[in-house]
Amino acid sequence: MKKRETHLIAHLEELRQRIIKTLLTFILFLITGFLFVQDIYDWLIRDLDEKLAVLGPGDILWVYMMIAGVLAVAATIPVAAFQTWRFVAPALTDRERRTALFYIPGLFTFFILGIVFGYVVLFPLVLQFLIGLSAGHFQTMFTAEHYFRFMMNLTLPFGFLFEMPLIVMFLTSLGILNPAKLSKMRKISYFALIVVSVVITPPDFISDVLVIVPLLVLYELSISLSALIYRKKTAVQPGAEAQG
Repeated sequence: MKKRETHLIAHLEELRQRIIKTLLTFILFLITGFLFVQDIYDWLIRDLDEKLAVLGPGDILWVYMMIAGVLAVAATIPVAAFQTWRFVAPALTDRERRTALFYIPGLFTFFILGIVFGYVVLFPLVLQFLIGLSAGHFQTMFTAEHYFRFMMNLTLPFGFLFEMPLIVMFLTSLGILNPAKLSKMRKISYFALIVVSVVITPPDFISDVLVIVPLLVLYELSISLSALIYRKKTAVQPGAEAQG
């Protein structure tokens, strides 16, 4: 019993150390992002005809911190994934460790792709649609806080949602998921994705549709990638068994 408690304490201490390393990495990237935040801000508003308004000095700091925070999150993802891998690696087989390590760079890549998709494709479409609704009826004036909050609500979730195909591929390679399970879960998954899209978008039908469609395409892509990994896995296993 005492040996088990000692073992548990050692695991908790290791977990604490890895969380601290991840947090320190995030803080380092946050500070780095803040050093360049004004240049990034100028680039993000380059297409606006007028400067954004602020209602107080605190809004300026909030906007800069939000931009630097998104950069820090993106840069910290591979570090957090690697620390997680190091923590669970002793409980994995050699094949599972190699597989998990292989997917770590993809987490960062897919996160960036999701943010780029949200910023380049969805954000302009939804923004122009909403501005079009006000044409001739309202004088539009954006505050920096509301503009960037709106931008982050449409782009940041896609950074995480674009991880879905990669996570599905990883779980399929470990044998936890397979295409048949994903197909059976399609209705429940569709419902969950629709709820997510309604939550993260403005309260209008067009915005919901513009977000729902890419999410459903992502899920179908995840099923196709799962099928690809599953076929490769089942093709390799008989050969491995024959050699054994």
